[in-house]
Amino acid sequence: MFGRYRGTFRREYNDILVEAESAGGLLTYRRRCEGKTFERILVSNTGEVVINPVEPVNLPKEITNFLQVEFSPMMIEPGASRTVYLKFPVEIGVFVESARDIEVLDVFALGTQKYALYGSPTNGVIARYYESVVYPEIPSVDPFREGVMELSIHNTCREWVEVSRVVFESTDMKIYYGDFVAATATMKLLTKTMAETDFIDAPLRPGMVKSVELYTARKIPAIDRGYLMEWGL
Repeated sequence: MFGRYRGTFRREYNDILVEAESAGGLLTYRRRCEGKTFERILVSNTGEVVINPVEPVNLPKEITNFLQVEFSPMMIEPGASRTVYLKFPVEIGVFVESARDIEVLDVFALGTQKYALYGSPTNGVIARYYESVVYPEIPSVDPFREGVMELSIHNTCREWVEVSRVVFESTDMKIYYGDFVAATATMKLLTKTMAETDFIDAPLRPGMVKSVELYTARKIPAIDRGYLMEWGL
């Protein structure tokens, strides 16, 4: 389903249908996902429809730029580094692209979305919330429901640190897709309660395609600055 399409097309996967149909000289984009539908008429001579996974912070409406993944607690010894794999939620973005411009047409996803407060009620942030198992190797995933995050953790402290969640600024997120959806991230433990997180702009496997980012299509400047977790690990 992910990819670029020109003119008419039809793609189905379980409860998802995405198509562009021509009738009476007009091209109509139509999407159905778990009973919810969306439709728009497209007027274009050369444009393409682009479908790819996007930053999972847009549904049911845009309320945050933060993503929090919670997992079983890990104890990291002083100076240790370890790469593990987590799952993260996938949202699907549909764009219309021409030689001069690209616009967001539609965003949808399977399942429901949960949000949680990270930090204090006065200074904390609302984050898209997701629970994952910690995997030593790349796990199998449903490519239209969840992705694989490679997370490299480094403990710069002189103490053991317990970690049970990671929080990201989603504007830094770089998503790639192929047989599955993937992102690569880092987490540097600064103290027993603070860490720096960031994404790496690189495919998890050779040959993966980089997704169009929502912030690019919306013309919002995105500065890759990472995120400082100040409210516990």
